Amino acid sequence: METAEFVRILDREGQSLASAAEDAGTDVKVPTCPDWQVRDLLRHTGMVHRWAAAFVAEGHTAYHPDGGLPDLDGADLVAWFREGHRYLVDTLSTAAPDVECWHFLPAPSPLAFWTRRQAHETTVHRFDAELARGGTPSEIAPAFAVDGIDELLLAFHARPKSRVRTDEPRVLRVRATDTDDAVWTVRLSPEPPAATRDDASAAIAADCEISGPAARIYLSLWNRLPFPAVKGDASLAALWREKSAVT
Repeated sequence: METAEFVRILDREGQSLASAAEDAGTDVKVPTCPDWQVRDLLRHTGMVHRWAAAFVAEGHTAYHPDGGLPDLDGADLVAWFREGHRYLVDTLSTAAPDVECWHFLPAPSPLAFWTRRQAHETTVHRFDAELARGGTPSEIAPAFAVDGIDELLLAFHARPKSRVRTDEPRVLRVRATDTDDAVWTVRLSPEPPAATRDDASAAIAADCEISGPAARIYLSLWNRLPFPAVKGDASLAALWREKSAVT
């Protein structure tokens, strides 16, 4: 997916998040984040938007701390969120393609990283907000969901801080059933997971396979929904649930 497409998705998803939060009210609980109310969701995502924008806009080439959470609520908090989201979208859409700044996952460029990361960050939290509001959340395009699974399995959990580990080598397969060639093999061991994107005929035997539509798998791997289907050793799916939270 191209950088401009990620920016368009970020723009749409952030606006939808704000609208859902406004409709729900800031004191409503977020079912997918049990310790949070909508105000916590807005504060967190708004903080992340400003933090991400600062790297690109200000050219920080090393880690730079975020600005903290605002002491705002209600309509003022929603307005603050909208302002930060718009600043992020404008920053990313006008940045030079070769902008140099810190980023924390492999990517073709810093701008490619931040547009992709913030599109996925905002989409997952938009889903949270729409669940809090009630009704059926907006759909997620299969191609975007597949990209998000790539990011999560091939990048986030390749880092040393991933806690998804097993004492003995095991193999977890993830298969999107509505998209060609969207199959991942995740080798688990005492080391960080080693994942590869495979073709649909992946022959490596798996101890457990998680399968379903790409959007459902995407949200399930981010622990927003139950896994659609689990075949084989269900303890590996349970291990993912218990250990995969990204911080």
